[in-house]
Amino acid sequence: MTLTQAEQSPFRIPADSPDWWRQAVVYQIYPRSFADANGDGIGDLAGIISRIDYLKELGVDAVWLSPFYPSELADGGYDVADYRNVDPRIGTLDEFDEMSTKLHEAGIRLIVDIVPNHSSDQHPWFKEALASEKGSPARDRYIFRDGLGEHGEIPPADWKGSFGGAAWTRVPDGQWYLHSFAIEQPDWNWSNPEIHADFLKTLRFWADRGVDGFRIDVANSLAKDLPEVLPSAAELAAMPIDGTHPTIDRDEVQDIYAEWREVFNEYDPPRTAVAEAWLDDPARRARYARPESLGQAFNFDLLTADFDAAQFRRVVSTNLEQQELSGSSSTWVLSNHDVTRHATRYGLAPLNGRKVKQGAEWMLAGAPADQLDRDLGVRRARAATLFVLALPGSAYLYQGEELGLHEVTEIGDDQRQDPAFFHGGRQDYDGLGRDGCRVPIPWTSEGPSFGFGAAGAHLPQPAWFAADSVAAEEADPDSTLSMYRKALAVRADLVTGDGQAAESLEWDDALSQGDVLAFRRPGGWLCLTNFGAEAVALPTGELLVASGHLAADEDGQQLLPGATTAWLRQD
Repeated sequence: MTLTQAEQSPFRIPADSPDWWRQAVVYQIYPRSFADANGDGIGDLAGIISRIDYLKELGVDAVWLSPFYPSELADGGYDVADYRNVDPRIGTLDEFDEMSTKLHEAGIRLIVDIVPNHSSDQHPWFKEALASEKGSPARDRYIFRDGLGEHGEIPPADWKGSFGGAAWTRVPDGQWYLHSFAIEQPDWNWSNPEIHADFLKTLRFWADRGVDGFRIDVANSLAKDLPEVLPSAAELAAMPIDGTHPTIDRDEVQDIYAEWREVFNEYDPPRTAVAEAWLDDPARRARYARPESLGQAFNFDLLTADFDAAQFRRVVSTNLEQQELSGSSSTWVLSNHDVTRHATRYGLAPLNGRKVKQGAEWMLAGAPADQLDRDLGVRRARAATLFVLALPGSAYLYQGEELGLHEVTEIGDDQRQDPAFFHGGRQDYDGLGRDGCRVPIPWTSEGPSFGFGAAGAHLPQPAWFAADSVAAEEADPDSTLSMYRKALAVRADLVTGDGQAAESLEWDDALSQGDVLAFRRPGGWLCLTNFGAEAVALPTGELLVASGHLAADEDGQQLLPGATTAWLRQD
C-alpha cells in the first residue's frame, strides 16, 4: 500500500515520518477476543474492520495485532503453523489487506506479532522433521537431541517449560526435541541459515502488504548455544544473563536483528519493531532498542510495581536513562494479554516485595478475589493511565482497559484455554493462567455476548460486563472510556511525535512530596499524581484533564483526591 503525501495524510504523525513510533499510542488487539463478525464465537478480521471507527474516535496512533495466523491454539495463536497466512477462522489475506487499507485511511498504523522462537508442531517443517531421520536437514531446523540412559529414555536435560512440565519431548524414533513453552511449540534452531532466510521472507511478506511494524515475541531467546553435555535445570537457572547464557539473551541474537534491520530499512519510511525481552538488567534490554537492532524494546517494569509514588519514579527515571543510552524512546505498559489487568492489580493489597514470576504472568498477586476493592482498583488504574500517557515515549494500551475492565475470574476449569493452566505452570500464582484478561470485551450491555458477536463468546463473560460495556460508557461523560478519549485528544495536541526534541521530562521536586509525584513536559504541561489516600492542594493552572472528580476545601482551594491524576497547563 502506498501512503498519501504528508500534507494529505490522515495520520496525526505524518505518513512519511521515520520516527512516528517514538511517541505513538498503540492499541493492542487480541483478535479472537475483540469483535466477532460472523457469529462463530471467535473474533475475526471483519470484526476489527467493523470497529475501526471506534479506534479512530478513541484516538490511537497504531494497532498491534496479536497472532492471527493459522494455529491449533495450543497457546492462543502463539503456536504458528503458517507465518504467511491468516487463520481461516479469523479471516483471509484479502480481509487482512482490506483491514490494513481501512486502518491507514483512518490514520491508524498497523503492527503485527512475529513469533520467531518457536513454531507450531503443525508447521509443515516440523511435520517433515518428524518424518525424517536423525541428523537430516529437516531435523536441523529444530533442536533435536538424543536422550540419556542406556536406551535414550531419559531427556537430554531436566529442564522445565515456561508453562510447566518437561521442556524436552520424545518422538517415535527415540530422539527428543526442545520446546521452551508448550509441547506443541518446538523451538527453531537459529543456527540454521534456512530459518534466517525464511523469517526475512516473512517480514517482507507483511511489510509489502502495508504493515508498518512488528512486535517480536520472546525476542531475547532465539539464539541458543547448547553444549554436548547440557547443564541441569538448577545450573541453567544459576547462570548469569550476560550474553553467554545458553538460551537467554545471547549476544549473537543481535546478529539476527541486524539482518532484520536491513530489511526494515528497505522500506520508506523504515518499518519499526519492538522487542518483548523480559530481562532484569535494563542495560541488556536497551541493546534491543538500538537503531541497528529492533529499534525499541518493551519496558514492563510498571507491570510489577505497586501503585506507589517512589516505585513509579524509580521505574520512570531508570527507563529514561536507558532511553538516552539506546537512542530509542521508552515504552510504557500497564496491561497486556499476558498479565492481570491493572485495575485488578491495583485493587488488591500491594505485592509487599513478593517476587513476580518472569513475564509477570500472575493472576491475583496471590490474593483471593474476595479481597479485591473494585472501585479503588479502577480509580488507581485511571490515575496510573493518565500518569503514563503524560510520559515521553510511546504508550501501549490493551483492549478493554479503556473501559476500566477488571480481570475475569468467573471461568470454570472446563472453560479455560491457557496452557499455563493445563500444564500446571505458575502454581505460585493460583495456577489460573491468562484467560482472565483474554475474555472477549463487551460492546453492548445486553445480548448473548454483550455485542461481541451474534452467538456466544469463546470464553465466558461475566454479568458485570453490562455496566462496563462500550455502549454504557459512551453515554457517561465520567466513564473510563470518556477519560481515555479526552486524554488521548489532549495528548495529541501536547506531544510531538517527530524526533527527540519533545522527549524530555523534569521532575518537580517541590510538588513531589510523600505520596505525590509531579513532572513537567515542554509547553507548560504539568502532570500531578496523588498515589495516597488523602487529598492534596492542586496548583493553579488550566485543568486539561483529570482521572477523577476534584474536590475543594472550605476556602475554595481545589484539591486533588487520593488515587487521582491531573494534567495542568501553566505559563
